[in-house]
Amino acid sequence: MERGGTTRPAVRGPGRPRPTTVPLPAPPRPRAPLTTAFTTAFPAVALPAVLVTAALVTVLAAGCGPPGSGVARVPSPPPPPSSSPSATTPEDLCARIVTHWAREVLDGTAYGDYQSMGLSNGQYGILRDAVAAARPVREQRGAPAAHEVIVRHVREACAERHRTGRPDEGAWR
Repeated sequence: MERGGTTRPAVRGPGRPRPTTVPLPAPPRPRAPLTTAFTTAFPAVALPAVLVTAALVTVLAAGCGPPGSGVARVPSPPPPPSSSPSATTPEDLCARIVTHWAREVLDGTAYGDYQSMGLSNGQYGILRDAVAAARPVREQRGAPAAHEVIVRHVREACAERHRTGRPDEGAWR
């Protein structure tokens, strides 16, 4: 024992036995492939199934070769007639977002202010006017009629707002 109460680990020296090794278990025997069991049980079905599988693999691999390798390639479909999708007009974008939030405000499920809704000050003005026009209609004829008033009012106001459409004036303020 050394100072501090700890013992040194044993070191192999004269008179010490060599550590014994434990033999590893034998690896498991390989199982017979399923195709062997299948062909034994159903010999009449095995050959057509193998042929169909081989044909399917050949067909699927036909277009997978590198360029210039001589492997047949499947032609790609032609591009669509229009080279670019149509963009949403500023009027439509204004109408969509303001109509959405006007319905939410009318139904009492909106939250926050116009900035949290993603609206400009001008769009928020359209929203307030549309909701003010739709409230009496909702009281008299119900929510679906009020929503129609909102859609009509917002479309007209957004079209007027985006008439000029330049960034320094009109709809962008």
